[in-house]
Amino acid sequence: MSTLTTPSPRAVDLRARRLPGYAPIGIAAAALALAAAAVYGGGIGGPVLVVVLGAVLYLAGLYAASNAVEGRRAARNRTWSALIHSAFVLAVLPLASVVWTLVSKGAERLDGNFFGTSMNNIGARDPNGGAYHAIVGTLEQVGIATLITVPLGILCAIYVVEYGRGRFAFAIRFFVDVMTGIPSIVSGLFVLAFWVLIVSPVFNDGRPGFSGFAAALALSVLMLPTIVRSTEEMLRLVPAPLREGAYALGVPKWKTILRVVLPTALPGIVTGVMLAIARAAGETAPVLLVAGGGAAINLNPFENNQSSLALFVYQQAGDASRYAPARAWTAALTLVALVLILTVAAKLLARRNQLSR
Repeated sequence: MSTLTTPSPRAVDLRARRLPGYAPIGIAAAALALAAAAVYGGGIGGPVLVVVLGAVLYLAGLYAASNAVEGRRAARNRTWSALIHSAFVLAVLPLASVVWTLVSKGAERLDGNFFGTSMNNIGARDPNGGAYHAIVGTLEQVGIATLITVPLGILCAIYVVEYGRGRFAFAIRFFVDVMTGIPSIVSGLFVLAFWVLIVSPVFNDGRPGFSGFAAALALSVLMLPTIVRSTEEMLRLVPAPLREGAYALGVPKWKTILRVVLPTALPGIVTGVMLAIARAAGETAPVLLVAGGGAAINLNPFENNQSSLALFVYQQAGDASRYAPARAWTAALTLVALVLILTVAAKLLARRNQLSR
């Protein structure tokens, strides 16, 4: 004869109740509905306030429902998980909004005329005109600044991490930290006072000369601290046993740095370089001060005025022509796409080099 057995208390605990999968969705829908009714019914705000109030109501409702069904511990876990996901969504929303705005408004002038012509002889009533001269200026200025800054920044970081000791290394770190917070217009004023007004007259019959090269120098001042600091941090993350193993095999220190340390830190170094390039490509004040801008195409970065995409956006945004805003949005989209293409290409190149080793 079989006897009925009651489950032990531990077996009951293992079969704890849980909220159904549709419960969070239902709570979110109800929270948004209540928030919309409160905001629009009281006339106290718009969609942003609805989302914020709905998020608060959702967290409160989720905690109450989970606490009633699953217990306090599970309710806290669900609430904090919802907060983390909400923070992710809040971080992504501005980026998605910027991308959508750029694409929707910048697609109007994505044509051959925009990429193949300049603003030379373009009047306020002319719908044509493009940013070819600004694209050329951006590529030349940022390219020259990168050629100047990347070797200097990496060598400076190598000295600070591998060789630097004492007051001189401390002074380098201190001035790099100070340069990190320098406003862009200060770098433009520095190059204006030094290069444009003092050095360039020597090669220009005594007259100050604006040029794309001067803008590249100003951009180099802004890029250098970012590259130095990022490279320094990446070099410090390289494990010491890698260096010690190379030294134990009799490899000289310079070759260890070149063949072991730098390849290991290469992905992080590339990220820092691309951050510096992205900042330099978006600067307006230095280019305006020392390159002067211009409406015509200038392929020579060492002579005469030169424009850039950031400066082109600034000028078109303040232009009275009804065709100027479309040019400004398309130029902004082009600048973002250019930086994105360079970043992806650099990342793929660094990854390929790392895999080949």
